[in-house]
Amino acid sequence: MELVVGAIVEGKVTGITKFGAFITMPGGSSGLVHISEIANAYVNDIHDYLTMGQSVEVKVLSITPEGKVNLSIKQAQPQPARENTAPRSSAPRRPAAPRPAPQQSAAPQPRGPGDYASAAQGVVHGPTGDASFEDKLKHFMQESDSRMSGNKLYADRKGGSRRRK
Repeated sequence: MELVVGAIVEGKVTGITKFGAFITMPGGSSGLVHISEIANAYVNDIHDYLTMGQSVEVKVLSITPEGKVNLSIKQAQPQPARENTAPRSSAPRRPAAPRPAPQQSAAPQPRGPGDYASAAQGVVHGPTGDASFEDKLKHFMQESDSRMSGNKLYADRKGGSRRRK
């Protein structure tokens, strides 16, 4: 009997391994059912689903040029009915409830230009809202200088393994 890809044939289990089961089909040809193609559920132990000498229906998935036949028990069985087969509605979603405003907490103010520890942790302390542009700029420059010095200290501590040219 000539095997054709997609055909469903009756076979007999002749060998069980940890990765699949060998099936002998009519005409003397044999093939492998991989462990992932045994059942629709997760298969931990093949012996829970198959026994030696058991007759099973298999579907021919592929035939390699070397003559290896890949089989599937799972695809030979009728597909299980899905519980929720209704198509999803394309109706617009309800708007979500408004989110509460984030609570403002009193953030500690920097102690001075040398306080780069908080800047290294990602904490940035901005100037108050009533400061003039010059005050904001001065504060920004101080924060920037403290971050730069912190980065320089970190790079110096890391070692001189990398040299700049």
